[in-house]
Amino acid sequence: MSHYGSDGLHTSGGRIKGVTIIKPVLFGNVARYFGKKRDEDGHTHAWTVFFRPFKNEDLSVWVDRVQFKLHDSYPNPLRVISKPPFEVAESGWGEFEISIKIYFKDPAEKPVVLYHLLKLFHSDLGKKNLISENYDEVIFVDPTTQMHQCLSNHRTLSSGKVEPANDYSDVESKALERISCGSKKIKQEISELRARIQHSKYAMTQLHAAIQQLGPQRQLSSGQSTTKAAPLQRVSDLSGMGEPAAKRALLDIQQQDGGD
Repeated sequence: MSHYGSDGLHTSGGRIKGVTIIKPVLFGNVARYFGKKRDEDGHTHAWTVFFRPFKNEDLSVWVDRVQFKLHDSYPNPLRVISKPPFEVAESGWGEFEISIKIYFKDPAEKPVVLYHLLKLFHSDLGKKNLISENYDEVIFVDPTTQMHQCLSNHRTLSSGKVEPANDYSDVESKALERISCGSKKIKQEISELRARIQHSKYAMTQLHAAIQQLGPQRQLSSGQSTTKAAPLQRVSDLSGMGEPAAKRALLDIQQQDGGD
């Protein structure tokens, strides 16, 4: 059952139809080299894996909790953070993949999972600090009524804002450029396909016209042998051939007819 809410939005089954909301986010890790292995555990780096807003936004308005899945060698590898900052601080000596699972305020919205390869070692050996950061977007299509209310509540962070490590000002322009190039390529392929279809239709029309011209010549009189029906059957089979092959086969039948 569908209806329009007090805000004029079309809702159906508890979801608001025709609405898409995009939330840009950052995730990744920072790492600091100790300078040498620690004697007690052999660890070489302190690191923090994080899930952050791209803009100065309080994620807790629409994010219920974030689950970080660490390597099984860590005690309690499933770390659940239920309030900002959504991050886990640890230490270690090796790199591994971390899954970041985001749960939303409305449980009806399926959680989203991001994957990040923990990076510890810098290509520049002279630097001790490293940051590996990724930009992504959480996209809500036809969100639930509750989720739409949460997403529409823009609350800024009063403190603890961390500026992005990279310049993402050209992300949108590059994405639009890729979309434009893809659209042009698809239009060209569609145009070429239509041209091939038109050519095939024309070839089939020509072939059927030729078959129709041969038809009266192959009509059998009541006193003729039924064995003469074989060439006529071959003519009807021409409709399944390509234009060059059909023309050659049609010429062969005509030559056979002249020799009968």
